[in-house]
Amino acid sequence: MQKTLLFLTLLVSLTAGAQSDRYSQAMQKNITLLDSAKTIDQLQSLAGTFDRIGDAEKTQWLPYYYAALAQTWVGWFPDTKDKDANAAKIKSYLDKAEAIEKNAETYAVENMAATQQMLMDPQTRWATNGKEASDALQKGMTVDPNNPRLYYLQAMSLFGTPPQFGGGKDKAKPVFEKSIALFKSAQPKPLYPTWGRQQAESMLAQCQ
Repeated sequence: MQKTLLFLTLLVSLTAGAQSDRYSQAMQKNITLLDSAKTIDQLQSLAGTFDRIGDAEKTQWLPYYYAALAQTWVGWFPDTKDKDANAAKIKSYLDKAEAIEKNAETYAVENMAATQQMLMDPQTRWATNGKEASDALQKGMTVDPNNPRLYYLQAMSLFGTPPQFGGGKDKAKPVFEKSIALFKSAQPKPLYPTWGRQQAESMLAQCQ
């Protein structure tokens, strides 16, 4: 009886390990593809792939996060005219991620989705989508005050805000610098987000 129980325990352990390996390999493969994706079709395909990985795993927030992130990159393309429809897709993925875990990374994507909507018509959307973007940023910083992507996004907001409204290059520069410093000291877990440092360094160069 004891040998049978030991065998079953070992079998369960090996099966769980194999499933974990397949998950990690699938995630790493598609994260690498996401880093090199250059077209809307590629990004949308990856969003669907990450979503399916999440549905298969059921307890992992990262696949849904990357699905939302891929869809967010779609929103930055000039060819994506309907930012509201794209934001709805982003938020559908985020809802799945945040049902498992709500954290600074999901708040960062919330910020970008709302920012894309706001930029469609800043004058009329600042009070709604602009506030959503700002709230997401502040919530993220409350959860993780050392997240470099949040400071990059904050600096981007300042960079795009006219000086007469409290923004501009001078205000953005120290925030970009803080973001880069945090990127240099960051030690992300396997499969966790690493994007943002190159973008922050490129923007800092524009503030000189």
